[in-house]
Amino acid sequence: MPRNAYVTDLKTLQGECTANFIRLTRLLGDLEVGETREVELFNHGRRLGALCLKLQERAPYTSIVRVSQRGVLDTMIDTPRMRVHLYHDVRMAEVTDFQRQRHFDGRYRYPNSRMHQPDEKLQLNRFLGEWLDHGLAHGHSLDLPQLP
Repeated sequence: MPRNAYVTDLKTLQGECTANFIRLTRLLGDLEVGETREVELFNHGRRLGALCLKLQERAPYTSIVRVSQRGVLDTMIDTPRMRVHLYHDVRMAEVTDFQRQRHFDGRYRYPNSRMHQPDEKLQLNRFLGEWLDHGLAHGHSLDLPQLP
């Protein structure tokens, strides 16, 4: 292995997935399968769009949530969307699909044909965390009590 090769930081990845589980369960509340919760996003009083969470499946040990965003630029840019698996027994949430691409490796050789970053999986889960944090901090939902 080359001296500068990326080594998967499993502890950081697991920490991010655990934090995302907590964030998602707060935002989902008591949502039923097939239902969607939209959290309107604001920044300095300006509406930025909506964080959309759709509970696609729920089983005793796992749930699948589709996370996407609606906004004013929808006709011009491809807005982010991902599928997230929640593992209830270990209290972790992991991005399993981003922009319709599935199965992310823990690390990639760089450069590679798809131009993935060496820590692509960690970056996707970190992006989800920042997205959810913004929803919790600046979002307003009509069907939820005030988000803490």
